[in-house]
Amino acid sequence: MHRDAPKEIIYHRIGHTLEVAWPDARFDLPAELLRVFSPSAEVRGHSEQERVLQTGKKHVGIKTIDAVGNYAIRITFDDGHNSGIYAWDYLYDLGMNQTERWQNYLADLKQANASRLPKIPLGQWQPGKP
Repeated sequence: MHRDAPKEIIYHRIGHTLEVAWPDARFDLPAELLRVFSPSAEVRGHSEQERVLQTGKKHVGIKTIDAVGNYAIRITFDDGHNSGIYAWDYLYDLGMNQTERWQNYLADLKQANASRLPKIPLGQWQPGKP
């Protein structure tokens, strides 16, 4: 399937969501969802067996969004990840299957005994200090 470019792409910084709208659909895609389902080889690998479970991304945000030709965007996240190219078809698919993908992600985290919360480096946390 070849989907045309969305008519709108708006990043909501406070809510960390990317609003993407086509004439037939509008999706609010959380930055965390976009990050953990990045289409990059670093995250997806070259097969399902090579996929790398992304953890600690609950508070991830988007720094920049750049056009890639007429077919996609590249998102730079505030954790430094920027190698995924989000084609229009892929963004639409993420929106259409957001609930299922999210539930699968939560199940994968549970199975791996992992968390959405970022780890605090040991030397940075002190009891009684925020």
